[in-house]
Amino acid sequence: MSSDLVQILEGNTFVVSDTRGDIEASLTDPTGLFSFDTRFLSRWVLTVNGQRLNSLSVDDLNYFETRFFLVPGTGTIYVDSKLSVIRQRAVGDGFREQLTVLNHDDKPVRLTIRIEAGSDFADLFEVKDALKKTGTYDSRVEDGRLVLGYKRETFERETLISSSTSAKISRKSLDFRITIPPQGEWSTGLDVVAVSGPWVETTPEAQAQGAKRARLSMARGLDKWIEKAPRLECDKDSLKVTYRRSLIDLAALRFSTLTMPGRSLPAAGLPWFMTMFGRDSIFTSLQALPFTPELAETTLLALGERQGTHIDDFRDEDPGRILHEMRFGEMTAFEERPHSPYYGAADATPLYVVLLDEYERWTGNRRLVRQLEYEARAAPNWINEYADRMGNGHIAYQRRNEKTGLENQCWKDSWDSISYHDGRIPGFPRATCELQGYAYDAKVRGARLAREIWKDPSFADSLEKEAADLKRRFNRDFWVEDGEYFALALDARGKQVDTLTSNMGHLLWSGIVDKSKARAVARHLMGPRLFSGWGIRTLAEGEGRYNPIGYHVGTVWPFDNSFAAWGLRRYGFKTEAARVAAGILDAAEFFNGRLPEAFGGYAREITLYPVQYPTACTPQAWSTGAPLLLLRTMLGLEPIGDHLIVDPALPAGIGHLELLDIPGRWGRIDAYGRGRVSVDRTLTESKRRRSG
Repeated sequence: MSSDLVQILEGNTFVVSDTRGDIEASLTDPTGLFSFDTRFLSRWVLTVNGQRLNSLSVDDLNYFETRFFLVPGTGTIYVDSKLSVIRQRAVGDGFREQLTVLNHDDKPVRLTIRIEAGSDFADLFEVKDALKKTGTYDSRVEDGRLVLGYKRETFERETLISSSTSAKISRKSLDFRITIPPQGEWSTGLDVVAVSGPWVETTPEAQAQGAKRARLSMARGLDKWIEKAPRLECDKDSLKVTYRRSLIDLAALRFSTLTMPGRSLPAAGLPWFMTMFGRDSIFTSLQALPFTPELAETTLLALGERQGTHIDDFRDEDPGRILHEMRFGEMTAFEERPHSPYYGAADATPLYVVLLDEYERWTGNRRLVRQLEYEARAAPNWINEYADRMGNGHIAYQRRNEKTGLENQCWKDSWDSISYHDGRIPGFPRATCELQGYAYDAKVRGARLAREIWKDPSFADSLEKEAADLKRRFNRDFWVEDGEYFALALDARGKQVDTLTSNMGHLLWSGIVDKSKARAVARHLMGPRLFSGWGIRTLAEGEGRYNPIGYHVGTVWPFDNSFAAWGLRRYGFKTEAARVAAGILDAAEFFNGRLPEAFGGYAREITLYPVQYPTACTPQAWSTGAPLLLLRTMLGLEPIGDHLIVDPALPAGIGHLELLDIPGRWGRIDAYGRGRVSVDRTLTESKRRRSG
């Protein structure tokens, strides 16, 4: 998202405007007030005596609240203004804006303040894909407020706009004709409410009080969220900034489902993905486990609740399959999109079992593992019964919904992300390498749950045998012998898609790589073709489709790197993991602590700072989670039984680092480490503070 845009959000309601606070959206522009995948406000423009305003500054008060300082236009050279305007905006069931005009003159001033308002009620897919609407619009003045409406058969949406002071309201604007005394001020509260269902009538005073209570509740909730998380102390100030930014953004991206109010899981990211995503929510929950384990529990419950039950080609649904994406907008309601929910992800199902096992290892919550036994058993059954689309024992994907389903059902889901070394695009089905790693890990972890918690040794034996067989076949079928790396995928004929990619980092994390091949994999990941100095590129330099600013074909993804670092640590490559962590955390400093979805893959030798990817989502959940997982990796945090192992290997430049009050089945534990010039030499200390 452009740095010239300002966003505030709460759950799946968010507002995106320019730096003046104005909204002038088009069908292709992600600005506006959005809620439940519908844009409820596409025009919101403030003028004073017919003149647009200029921005002086924007206060980032909180993720749910911002403030704009403005003056009337003064031309190209600033002249001391006798008038200034403050717009303070907080999101809720829409948003509330407190508009204040200050007169700095020694004479009274007469003004006409106008707010132009309108809505295209665009579905988020219509914004993203530049599609036109088919329903009918309505704009009317009713009960002292402006009502913007849209209807298509039974699908109805309304935007209610009101003011706390008297205004002349038309179908397109609210006008205030005011006189401000010398050195005086005038203020009004503007309420914009997004209505998707029954609406309870209320007064402007009650709306103002309700908005204030909601704002205070969100502020208290954020304070409590940060207070519950482990405390970071370190010599590197920028790392403390990044850590706090990650916690705040993770709080901002929390999303409550309609069936589980009061409990939150991570939405994927702003602006396009403020909803439930199987893959993204699982990865983010894994990253955040040592810090906010409650996200993982809600993710597991919410995804299990919507696990596939039957075969549905339109939604790419199968029994046992975990959803990819859930939407609530008009196009989903009329089945012009399959997202109610859509199941077109080949990785979310095995990752579900991985998260359940990792959650139990951290928290000791066996009750949840027993509660979700059916769902966890159904996942490996989906791998065996429905995911082997080529009959060779490997997970592969091919959409059944040819019109609106996803072609690439792995995390690199853009159209050109899967290619041969020479740039050609393979046909379908496709079996990407990391899917096999996830399947292997799911079966190993599922076997542990079956043996230790479900008390089903025969099921455990079966899963372990399947995992061992998969590992053997994978290391035979995907290994590119002359290059000593794993192919990106197998094509429809079972031939290797011989590209060198970052996916190998996920293979190390999963444990599917034979130890004899691990050093070669690590060498490639840290070699100049993949490692830019800032991080590991998605696609190696020299590959046919390499582009340092191509979405999945050469950019650096912080989330991807965090799992690669975890994988490197798993196979004992501490120094290499620390180098990856150092590069990503250095990049975070240039992004003011907020890592974007992706950034350019240019070599660090030719860039003084990481190059921005123009349309990257920010904040994005698994990028927000990346610094958290990198902290875990650098400190070598690993739960073993009822104990937490601490084995730090910190990159030079971090200095002393303490992560205090790490929650888990052990109670609370502190971890310490110190970065050295040689990251192999670290001071190690862990202290049990409390147990219970």
